[in-house]
Amino acid sequence: MSRPVHFEIHASDPQALMDFYGELFGWAFNKWSGGEYWMISTGPDDRPGINGGLLPRHAPRPPENVTPNAFVITVDVEDLDAALDKAHAISDRAAVCVPRMAVAGIGWLAYMRDPDGNVFGMMQPDPNAA
Repeated sequence: MSRPVHFEIHASDPQALMDFYGELFGWAFNKWSGGEYWMISTGPDDRPGINGGLLPRHAPRPPENVTPNAFVITVDVEDLDAALDKAHAISDRAAVCVPRMAVAGIGWLAYMRDPDGNVFGMMQPDPNAA
């Protein structure tokens, strides 16, 4: 069974959202060495929950009160290519919106839109990804 392992917040103003979530929930943000990306620690590792990331928004923010402007969740999968193929087999409306890419030292990542247009990520762990 695949489980959520990571979420992402897309931010028009990254520092403003880091300040907001830091004060609201006590989350800690640490800049990742791979670019404009901040890792989010949501709490101690011995408590239930997942950590995430924050990055600059790469598309216009959806209009307010028209559609949800939501976090992107990433689900751990054993085989990314098989999971992409399975999604397409389940629904011809499922579509890759960001193709498979390496996240150096972490794994292989792709983003899809579900049949209703919601974006989610799938990550195949692989410490040799480059």
